[in-house]
Amino acid sequence: MAPQRLQQGTAMTRQGWCPARRDMLRLAVGLGLGLGASGRAQAQDPGARRARPQPDDRFVFAGGPRKNELLTLDDLPPGGPPAVTYPMDPLLKIVRDESRLNQVLLVRLDPRGLNSDTRARAAEGIVGYSAVCTHTGCDAWDWQPAAGVVKCPCHFSEFDLKNSAQVLNGPAPRRLPALPLKIVDRAPVVGGVFIGRPGFESGGG
Repeated sequence: MAPQRLQQGTAMTRQGWCPARRDMLRLAVGLGLGLGASGRAQAQDPGARRARPQPDDRFVFAGGPRKNELLTLDDLPPGGPPAVTYPMDPLLKIVRDESRLNQVLLVRLDPRGLNSDTRARAAEGIVGYSAVCTHTGCDAWDWQPAAGVVKCPCHFSEFDLKNSAQVLNGPAPRRLPALPLKIVDRAPVVGGVFIGRPGFESGGG
């Protein structure tokens, strides 16, 4: 099979406005504006956007026509193709997209074909790995579904997603960092921290 390229009321008296009610309304409006500004500040917090995936984060598509839409189990058919995603804080709705090293590759494989370490981190056969190649940091992939392998088209490193993303071929110096997963409300969710450091030979962190 050929590889697939991923790529708010008012009150009045007979004489007019009630001063007390008017003051309360002004206060309420002021508080509402303040909370709105606070929410926007949180949503734009670069620290939260750069933070690595956190337990219970959800996943959103990293690009394409569904960019920033939540990903569900239905988006991950058995056998692939993989989805490139970013983690998102489920309460603040902050997408952690300030660093491309937060990109996560998700794919659903046959659980029977996973080695023991991979199976322990997977959820219903879905595995998660850093989507940045450990060689020079490319983040495009060719999918080889029959083998459960992704191949970096930049320098042809190959990683076996069934076996902890070990390097099969090419110049990549180490496997792709794995991300433990769990299932909540029919969606994959971050279950732990990266096992290994996302990044590549000339960068990371």
